[in-house]
Amino acid sequence: MLSHEQNKTVSSIASGHTYDWVTQRAWVEINLAALANNIVEIRKLLQPQTKFMAVVKADAYGHGAVSVARTALKSGANCLGVATVPEGIQLREAGIKVPILILGATNTPEQVKAIVENKLEPTICSAKQALIFSDVLETINFDSTLTVHLKLDTGMSRLGTNWQDCGEFVQLVASLPHLNIGSVYSHLATADSPDKTVMDRQHRRFDSAIATIKNIGIEIPCLHLANSAGTLSHNSLHYDMVRVGLAIYGFYPSVHLQDTVDLQPVLQVKARVTHVKTIEKGAGVSYGHKFIASKKMRIAVVGIGYADGIPRNLSNNMQVLIGGVKVPQIGAITMDQIMLDVSSISDVQENEIVTILGNEGNEKITAEDWAHKLNTISWEILCSFKHRLPRINIM
Repeated sequence: MLSHEQNKTVSSIASGHTYDWVTQRAWVEINLAALANNIVEIRKLLQPQTKFMAVVKADAYGHGAVSVARTALKSGANCLGVATVPEGIQLREAGIKVPILILGATNTPEQVKAIVENKLEPTICSAKQALIFSDVLETINFDSTLTVHLKLDTGMSRLGTNWQDCGEFVQLVASLPHLNIGSVYSHLATADSPDKTVMDRQHRRFDSAIATIKNIGIEIPCLHLANSAGTLSHNSLHYDMVRVGLAIYGFYPSVHLQDTVDLQPVLQVKARVTHVKTIEKGAGVSYGHKFIASKKMRIAVVGIGYADGIPRNLSNNMQVLIGGVKVPQIGAITMDQIMLDVSSISDVQENEIVTILGNEGNEKITAEDWAHKLNTISWEILCSFKHRLPRINIM
């Protein structure tokens, strides 16, 4: 972990620029050793032959796609999952050559051409989409086959062909000369719930679809169903590959899955105290005076705000760590700054480092803490930190 005594140059994952660490008002620390640990630990749940897809969409859930992808592949991942064509192109331009599955739908000729040019592997969700791909590949005189992955809807009601229509769907794609079926997969809607009713129903539907495909004589080289929650839930969901997102970043999809594997949070958010002052009893703090001092107080201003990804709805309802001590945030969170009540800490100074999310000593503040207060999920919190905060890799 970086300490306030350190003075060294680091690289920003977000922009590719180099920053002098001591000049930063706020930043995100990415512990790549923790990421590697998480992948190794999750791999222990899998059979040796089971493939591991590291999901690095949305800039690796805000952690920095390129560095996360490289670390994941060194630590036991076999391939990568992204949401969009540009996300896949970013990884290719960084020199990453493993299979990259685009999990989102792609339909335009321009997208098809970019997929071919960058050797990406698309998800095919419908017969219509398959025909679009086939027509475009014919038009550009594509002289090979494009590996595609067929998505079945077993109960998510999002992307994919209805599982009951899988036979006709797979037969159509198999008949198209320029398309090669790399896998058939589906996605679980409630794998993070202790109630397994819906998950079990989806599991049965997926097995039924697989049986239908086999009965018509089509061999599928890879089957996959499990997301992070499915991967941690039961090995019957693993099939030939698992697709792991949240768990590689050190978070459990649900409380009831916390005993399955030892995960370490990868991301911490830090910022600096920019100003310290004393206010008198009755003084209002920040916009709208949503906080009124009940006594003489010492407050610290910290250079991070909602433009950096701290939800404004946490105003007067969050804590941070200074020197391993939890202190409350007070007043409305502003675009670039927050205020803290540091009356309980006598020696807080300008440039002191504040842990917004992360751990110091025996105390910690997690994305799950914020998610609980905001009635949301940790996925959203992790993805919310803006790229004016440089990502700093540490080991």
